[in-house]
Amino acid sequence: MGKLVRMLSEDGSVMACALDSTDIVAELERIHRPSAVVTAALGRLATAASIIGFSLKGKEDTVTLRVDGGGPAGRLIAVSDSSGNVRACADQAVVEIPLNAAGKLDVKGAVGSDGYISVIKDFGLKEPYIGQTPLVSGEIAEDITNYYAASEQIPTVCGLGVLVNPDLSVRAAGGFLVQLLPFADEACIDVLEENLKTLPPVSAMIDQGWPPQKICETLLSGLSPNLLEEADTAYRCNCSKERAERTLRSLPVSDLEEMLSEDGGCEICCHFCGSKYRFSADALRALIEKKKQASAASSAPDA
Repeated sequence: MGKLVRMLSEDGSVMACALDSTDIVAELERIHRPSAVVTAALGRLATAASIIGFSLKGKEDTVTLRVDGGGPAGRLIAVSDSSGNVRACADQAVVEIPLNAAGKLDVKGAVGSDGYISVIKDFGLKEPYIGQTPLVSGEIAEDITNYYAASEQIPTVCGLGVLVNPDLSVRAAGGFLVQLLPFADEACIDVLEENLKTLPPVSAMIDQGWPPQKICETLLSGLSPNLLEEADTAYRCNCSKERAERTLRSLPVSDLEEMLSEDGGCEICCHFCGSKYRFSADALRALIEKKKQASAASSAPDA
């Protein structure tokens, strides 16, 4: 389970949220078996999605972060509910590229930086809210920071980090998001800037055993922070046989008939968790018949 904490300065002008996502990213690595650099990239995105999702108000609200950077990892997607439970996937789980100039995993090289980050918030309304900004680095955290400044006009600093062991297991992962609220004064901003200058890297803090509350308290040091909320979060997928069937029902009859003739049935695999749902030939025939009956009924002339 991941541990997520949200704190607020005493005057209500600065909010900080931090997450130890080591277990979440470890589960991501177990499911997808990515190369080290994709674990780092996808782990950062999943961590950010969990933190942002936790800020949603409605029980059924969700947020989707999508990064299209043009890199060899392809499109990266992370989806979180309002409890911070998250799932994620990448087009290409295995990308082998050299370390960057600093001798670290080259997340920018895997993700690319010629593209966009999209933030899709689904509040259960007719249309979701969609915000999109150009990537500024491909390192994920800087792109989240820029998104909030450019799209939502909220001064924000995002920090994300993932440490991957030589055997590709996850050693530490986490992140934080700190935001200025509209009435923050210059003195408060100065304190926050000084705190950020001395804050260790996220992955180092998590690796050294810092709990999320300590990260938030350090970010808001000198601002008398108060604990608002804390929660346990997890890597959690909401796929099911029923959802898979709905996907099949959305396909044209011709596609279903092609599956039936070529494969004698079909199998749907979830991109987020790897679960497989098998539909027999009889199940496909029944679905085809229902769609044909529905089509005939809708096209029949009124009496």
